[in-house]
Amino acid sequence: MTKPTGAAISPQHFDWVVDGAVATITLNRPERKNPLTFHSYAELRDTFAALRHVDDINAVVITGAGGNFCSGGDVREIIGPLVEMDMKDLLRFTEMTGDVVRAMRACPQPVIAAVEGVCAGAGAILAMASDLRYGTADSKTAFLFTRVGLAGCDMGACAILPRIIGQGRASELLYTGRSMSGEEGLQWGFFNALCDPGKTLETAREQAARLANGPTFAHGITKRQLHMEWNMSIDDAITAEAEAQAICMQTEDFRRAYQAFINRARPEFEGN
Repeated sequence: MTKPTGAAISPQHFDWVVDGAVATITLNRPERKNPLTFHSYAELRDTFAALRHVDDINAVVITGAGGNFCSGGDVREIIGPLVEMDMKDLLRFTEMTGDVVRAMRACPQPVIAAVEGVCAGAGAILAMASDLRYGTADSKTAFLFTRVGLAGCDMGACAILPRIIGQGRASELLYTGRSMSGEEGLQWGFFNALCDPGKTLETAREQAARLANGPTFAHGITKRQLHMEWNMSIDDAITAEAEAQAICMQTEDFRRAYQAFINRARPEFEGN
């Protein structure tokens, strides 16, 4: 059976560009700092879910247009309607937004966030759920749910954020809703690096291209293990990694790396 390709993914509510084996998602409503809507949430969920079955996309970059990443849920198009919903519809919405993070974590491709300017609410969650994050000194990342009377436990924040920056720091951000500066984000491990303004997307794409040209089957295994081992004991993790590594040792990429080594050449990986 023929698998779908990256070109077959065609969302309507954000930009989707494929360059070689790297796909770039651009939230493109710059006049409002790229807020999310019901439709864009659903399309993000469906796009990342589809990536589990795509062979020609090996890395994904997510960014925002116009100097900002994402201002979170659109106040007019999401927050207003939510006030009028009953519990059944509210739960349907919150489960759908959580499914975005599930899909981001479940797709085998590394996801890299290029963050500039405002990165707030659900936008901060998208950055948090990515595998790597690049920001600027001027980036402002805020998990601001408490500012609108909600809990900080949205879309997995209470599980994922403490693992990235530590329990105490995460607690402060989730209780207060204050912005984390780019420098704080770098010092705390949220950002992998800070870039000059206007350079985050270039840096993210360069990193994505390097990963896309690497042993991509093995990268998918690494991502899966990083996620699964949160809930494992050390002994179980060691066992799981032994099994995962044995699987990788059966790949042609492993053989290619060995042949390149003995020939004093650079390996050319093909992801199989």
